[in-house]
Amino acid sequence: MSDQTRVVLVGSTGLIGRAVMAEAVGRPDIHLVAVARREVPLPKGARMEMLLSDPEHWPDAIAAGRPHTVVIALGTTIKAVGGDRQAFRAVDHDLVMAAAVAAKEAGARQLIVVSSVGARFSSRNFYLSVKGEVEDRLAKLHFDRLDMIRPGLLRGHREGPPRAGERIGMILSPLLDLLLVGKLRKYRSARDSDVARAILALAGAKQRGRFVHEHDELRRILGRDVGRG
Repeated sequence: MSDQTRVVLVGSTGLIGRAVMAEAVGRPDIHLVAVARREVPLPKGARMEMLLSDPEHWPDAIAAGRPHTVVIALGTTIKAVGGDRQAFRAVDHDLVMAAAVAAKEAGARQLIVVSSVGARFSSRNFYLSVKGEVEDRLAKLHFDRLDMIRPGLLRGHREGPPRAGERIGMILSPLLDLLLVGKLRKYRSARDSDVARAILALAGAKQRGRFVHEHDELRRILGRDVGRG
């Protein structure tokens, strides 16, 4: 279809990446190409491409996808890398930036990146500081359109060993969300499927510029069509 948006997804093995693949099923307006270092089970009914390669070859895979839009859903946690800040930075900064530069070189006009609520380079929190630094550096790549997705606690089924803190947070989040009002609303939790739907709604949006999407904006996106004209 000539009006399809070609979307290359980097980070298809994680919570949001898998949700994006699931939400793309049955979307004739989206041609999805996933880039990953290992095989990932495709959702039932998926009609998409999966390109497997080591990260050092991801620029070639991204270019092969001929993207209009590139979605980067890469990320780890300090705990997952055993407290090693350099290992964390290697994924959440170095790998994200390498994928973004490859997207620019491949001719993508739009970049959508999953970041975090509270991302700020000047933050005293190392995790949020790295996220903020990446956001600042991405802006300097000058995509026609840059969408930063900043969800709060993500709710959904993760692969691998359960993280006790996250599991408790997901159980309590419906109650905690009610207490997060006013300026704190942006910290409310989000379902992985809702974030994925918002990402696909944004894919191909024509308006130029840099956009930051926190809780309330993500809810608005889910309630309307993003203008493409």
